[in-house]
Amino acid sequence: MCGRLKYFSMSSEAHPLGKEPIAIALCCFAILASLVAGVGFAAGLVLCYVVQTLPLWIGIAFGIRRTRLAGWIGLPLFLFWLTLMVFIWLYVLGIASIISGHFSPFEIAMTIIVGAASVTGIALFTRLKSSVSPAMAVTTFVITAVVQYACFRISFLPAIAHR
Repeated sequence: MCGRLKYFSMSSEAHPLGKEPIAIALCCFAILASLVAGVGFAAGLVLCYVVQTLPLWIGIAFGIRRTRLAGWIGLPLFLFWLTLMVFIWLYVLGIASIISGHFSPFEIAMTIIVGAASVTGIALFTRLKSSVSPAMAVTTFVITAVVQYACFRISFLPAIAHR
Protein backbone atom coordinates (compact mmCIF):
# COMPACT_ATOMS: atom_id res chain seq x y z
CA MET A 1 0.00 0.00 0.00
CA CYS A 2 2.72 2.51 0.94
CA GLY A 3 4.49 1.94 -2.34
CA ARG A 4 1.40 3.07 -4.20
CA LEU A 5 0.99 6.34 -2.33
CA LYS A 6 2.71 9.34 -3.74
CA TYR A 7 4.22 11.99 -1.57
CA PHE A 8 2.69 15.39 -2.25
CA SER A 9 5.19 18.15 -1.74
CA MET A 10 4.97 21.90 -2.06
CA SER A 11 8.52 22.08 -3.44
CA SER A 12 9.25 23.63 -6.79
CA GLU A 13 9.99 20.13 -8.17
CA ALA A 14 6.40 19.07 -7.61
CA HIS A 15 5.16 22.40 -8.93
CA PRO A 16 6.89 23.43 -12.15
CA LEU A 17 5.56 26.97 -11.73
CA GLY A 18 7.90 27.53 -8.79
CA LYS A 19 7.15 29.89 -5.94
CA GLU A 20 5.89 32.82 -7.99
CA PRO A 21 2.18 31.91 -7.73
CA ILE A 22 2.43 31.77 -3.92
CA ALA A 23 4.22 35.12 -3.92
CA ILE A 24 1.49 36.53 -6.19
CA ALA A 25 -1.10 35.34 -3.66
CA LEU A 26 0.86 37.08 -0.88
CA CYS A 27 0.96 40.32 -2.88
CA CYS A 28 -2.82 40.10 -3.38
CA PHE A 29 -3.24 39.51 0.35
CA ALA A 30 -1.01 42.48 1.23
CA ILE A 31 -3.15 44.77 -0.94
CA LEU A 32 -6.37 43.37 0.49
CA ALA A 33 -5.19 43.68 4.10
CA SER A 34 -3.86 47.20 3.61
CA LEU A 35 -7.09 48.41 2.05
CA VAL A 36 -9.63 46.60 4.24
CA ALA A 37 -7.88 46.41 7.60
CA GLY A 38 -5.86 49.56 7.11
CA VAL A 39 -7.89 52.14 5.23
CA GLY A 40 -11.33 50.54 5.64
CA PHE A 41 -11.27 50.45 9.43
CA ALA A 42 -9.55 53.83 9.73
CA ALA A 43 -12.09 55.52 7.45
CA GLY A 44 -15.09 53.56 8.74
CA LEU A 45 -15.73 52.18 5.25
CA VAL A 46 -14.98 48.50 5.68
CA LEU A 47 -17.85 47.28 3.47
CA CYS A 48 -16.80 49.59 0.65
CA TYR A 49 -13.23 48.27 0.73
CA VAL A 50 -14.37 44.66 1.07
CA VAL A 51 -16.37 45.03 -2.15
CA GLN A 52 -13.50 46.78 -3.94
CA THR A 53 -11.04 44.05 -3.00
CA LEU A 54 -13.21 40.97 -3.70
CA PRO A 55 -11.29 40.09 -6.90
CA LEU A 56 -8.06 39.89 -4.91
CA TRP A 57 -9.47 36.75 -3.25
CA ILE A 58 -9.45 35.13 -6.69
CA GLY A 59 -5.76 35.98 -7.04
CA ILE A 60 -5.11 34.58 -3.57
CA ALA A 61 -6.99 31.33 -4.29
CA PHE A 62 -5.33 30.72 -7.67
CA GLY A 63 -1.90 31.64 -6.31
CA ILE A 64 -2.16 29.32 -3.31
CA ARG A 65 -3.25 26.50 -5.63
CA ARG A 66 -0.29 27.35 -7.90
CA THR A 67 -2.43 27.34 -11.00
CA ARG A 68 -1.07 28.43 -14.34
CA LEU A 69 -3.54 31.31 -14.45
CA ALA A 70 -2.34 32.89 -11.18
CA GLY A 71 -0.16 35.44 -12.92
CA TRP A 72 -2.78 36.33 -15.52
CA ILE A 73 -5.32 36.87 -12.75
CA GLY A 74 -2.91 38.86 -10.61
CA LEU A 75 -1.55 41.14 -13.34
CA PRO A 76 -4.73 43.18 -14.03
CA LEU A 77 -5.33 43.49 -10.28
CA PHE A 78 -1.82 44.79 -9.67
CA LEU A 79 -2.05 47.20 -12.60
CA PHE A 80 -5.43 48.48 -11.42
CA TRP A 81 -4.32 49.14 -7.83
CA LEU A 82 -0.95 50.57 -8.84
CA THR A 83 -2.69 52.99 -11.21
CA LEU A 84 -5.04 54.15 -8.43
CA MET A 85 -2.13 54.59 -6.02
CA VAL A 86 -0.21 56.65 -8.60
CA PHE A 87 -3.29 58.86 -9.07
CA ILE A 88 -3.50 59.36 -5.29
CA TRP A 89 0.22 60.19 -5.07
CA LEU A 90 -0.09 62.69 -7.92
CA TYR A 91 -2.97 64.36 -6.08
CA VAL A 92 -1.22 64.40 -2.71
CA LEU A 93 1.89 65.90 -4.33
CA GLY A 94 -0.23 68.57 -6.06
CA ILE A 95 0.75 67.40 -9.54
CA ALA A 96 -2.63 66.25 -10.88
CA SER A 97 -6.24 66.01 -9.70
CA ILE A 98 -7.35 62.81 -11.41
CA ILE A 99 -8.50 61.65 -7.97
CA SER A 100 -9.34 64.03 -5.18
CA GLY A 101 -10.18 63.76 -1.52
CA HIS A 102 -8.62 63.90 1.89
CA PHE A 103 -5.93 61.35 2.65
CA SER A 104 -4.61 61.02 6.18
CA PRO A 105 -0.94 60.19 6.78
CA PHE A 106 -2.03 56.64 7.68
CA GLU A 107 -3.96 56.27 4.43
CA ILE A 108 -0.95 57.57 2.49
CA ALA A 109 1.21 54.95 4.23
CA MET A 110 -1.26 52.30 3.12
CA THR A 111 -0.99 53.55 -0.49
CA ILE A 112 2.75 52.93 -0.29
CA ILE A 113 2.16 49.34 0.86
CA VAL A 114 -0.44 48.77 -1.88
CA GLY A 115 1.88 50.31 -4.49
CA ALA A 116 4.87 48.23 -3.35
CA ALA A 117 2.81 45.01 -3.35
CA SER A 118 1.51 45.88 -6.82
CA VAL A 119 4.98 46.54 -8.23
CA THR A 120 6.25 43.33 -6.62
CA GLY A 121 3.33 41.38 -8.11
CA ILE A 122 4.02 42.79 -11.58
CA ALA A 123 7.71 41.86 -11.24
CA LEU A 124 6.75 38.34 -10.15
CA PHE A 125 4.46 38.05 -13.16
CA THR A 126 7.37 38.78 -15.50
CA ARG A 127 9.32 35.89 -13.93
CA LEU A 128 6.41 33.44 -14.04
CA LYS A 129 6.81 30.59 -16.48
CA SER A 130 3.34 29.48 -17.49
CA SER A 131 2.14 27.40 -20.41
CA VAL A 132 -1.19 29.18 -20.80
CA SER A 133 -2.35 29.72 -24.38
CA PRO A 134 -2.41 33.33 -25.57
CA ALA A 135 -6.20 33.21 -25.95
CA MET A 136 -6.65 31.93 -22.39
CA ALA A 137 -4.19 34.50 -21.05
CA VAL A 138 -5.96 37.42 -22.75
CA THR A 139 -9.40 36.14 -21.77
CA THR A 140 -8.36 35.68 -18.13
CA PHE A 141 -6.72 39.11 -18.05
CA VAL A 142 -9.76 40.88 -19.54
CA ILE A 143 -12.33 39.08 -17.38
CA THR A 144 -10.32 39.80 -14.21
CA ALA A 145 -9.90 43.45 -15.18
CA VAL A 146 -13.63 43.82 -15.87
CA VAL A 147 -14.55 42.14 -12.58
CA GLN A 148 -12.13 44.39 -10.67
CA TYR A 149 -13.51 47.52 -12.30
CA ALA A 150 -17.10 46.40 -11.69
CA CYS A 151 -16.43 45.73 -8.00
CA PHE A 152 -14.78 49.13 -7.70
CA ARG A 153 -17.78 50.88 -9.28
CA ILE A 154 -20.30 48.86 -7.23
CA SER A 155 -18.51 49.92 -4.04
CA PHE A 156 -19.63 53.51 -4.71
CA LEU A 157 -23.33 52.67 -4.69
CA PRO A 158 -25.00 54.55 -1.81
CA ALA A 159 -26.07 51.34 -0.07
CA ILE A 160 -22.42 50.25 0.13
CA ALA A 161 -20.44 53.49 0.21
CA HIS A 162 -22.28 54.92 3.20
CA ARG A 163 -22.18 51.90 5.49
